[in-house]
Amino acid sequence: MDISVVIPLYNEDESIPELYAWIARVMKEHHFTYEVIFINDGSTDRSWEIISELNKQQPEVVKGIKFRRNYGKSPALYCGFKEAEGDVVITMDADLQDSPDEIPELYKMIKEDGYDLVSGYKQNRSQGDPLSKTIPTKLFNATTRKVSGIKNLHDFNCGLKAYRKDVVKNIEVFGEMHRFIPYLAKNAGFDKIGEKPVHHQKRQYGKSKFMGWNRFVNGYLDLMTLWFLGTFGKKPMHVFGFLGTIMFFIGFVAAFWIGADKLWCLAHHIPQRLVTDSPYFYIALTMMMIGTQLFLTGFLGDLISRSSSGRNDYQIEETL
Repeated sequence: MDISVVIPLYNEDESIPELYAWIARVMKEHHFTYEVIFINDGSTDRSWEIISELNKQQPEVVKGIKFRRNYGKSPALYCGFKEAEGDVVITMDADLQDSPDEIPELYKMIKEDGYDLVSGYKQNRSQGDPLSKTIPTKLFNATTRKVSGIKNLHDFNCGLKAYRKDVVKNIEVFGEMHRFIPYLAKNAGFDKIGEKPVHHQKRQYGKSKFMGWNRFVNGYLDLMTLWFLGTFGKKPMHVFGFLGTIMFFIGFVAAFWIGADKLWCLAHHIPQRLVTDSPYFYIALTMMMIGTQLFLTGFLGDLISRSSSGRNDYQIEETL
């Protein structure tokens, strides 16, 4: 199979038929073999009914996954990636802001140009999105480029992306990490990452589910988590053990100095207050205790690193 199109959605019943017809037309024009995987992320409208109808019409093409409740975009992509069978996997949003006409060129960049991942770069955003979405996005992308080291991407969060099949089968998208899939791919060893300017259309139906500064703040917190996991996820002792050793060493030297100073004063019959009357003594002991705790945290972190078996355990009500 040439292409798998993975579409996470939440309450997009008005746009699904038009989007699927558009995808089918593009695939037919370019003679692609394909499948379309809709992941219904707890929608409360008629989205699942429409997906079911499309599946009845073309069961060999249309697949569907229905969550019992709303989990988020990352879990939806994770489950879609597990089901995808195409040599190239295309992701896009269901709101018709991403154009299926971009699919042939994205496919070519993966198959012929040798990219592992190609991310869309939304053009005409001033026409498609409000300032409450575009300004946080610009700040977020600038920070992500700096932290991830992927200098050639301008829009990490664009829903329209293309992947080599090996990429989606070897990365784990959890929490709200869909914003950082290029970073996840890079950490997994897929560093041939490209970008393609894509047409970004104005939303035709409903309202955006991802707006404002809340997603901006959450994105930064997730970026910090991903940076830490990417840098120290498999070696937490390198950070906690290092900090613990430094703090313990400073505390130990300080305590030794206080004790040596007391002994020197006693040997020379110089009046000196009790060691326990000095605040520096307690500061030194506190640093030694904190250093020990940090060291043990690093040790325990090494034991349990990346071993959570239920992190991607999602309740799926029905599969087509």
